[in-house]
Amino acid sequence: MLASAEFYTKSLFFAPAFIIMSYTENFQGIKLDVQAVNVPTGVSIQHRIQELLTRMQKHYAGITHADIYLEDKPEKSVQAKSVRIRLGIPGKDAFASDTGDSFMALLSSVEDKLLRQLDKK
Repeated sequence: MLASAEFYTKSLFFAPAFIIMSYTENFQGIKLDVQAVNVPTGVSIQHRIQELLTRMQKHYAGITHADIYLEDKPEKSVQAKSVRIRLGIPGKDAFASDTGDSFMALLSSVEDKLLRQLDKK
């Protein structure tokens, strides 16, 4: 999965009461920067993010970078998870976010919002 990446960095930061994971890679010419707070970013989430970017490129070929922020707030009982994505495109960047209880569902929701924005460009 990451064999096609030109570069890949991953770091973990431990702070009181939460864990921040950050990684950067060059995925199909897009500089991908993912930050996750209190989120175990396993292969399934990384693969889902790459699938999302592949679909975005089919709708809009000018994406230069993607900033993805995943957060889980365990102190909240409902809508504890949030996903925010900013796509770097010529002109104004596309941005979408959502909160809920499942990262996979949130990634799908944010993807739909971004696709609607890209279709207008």
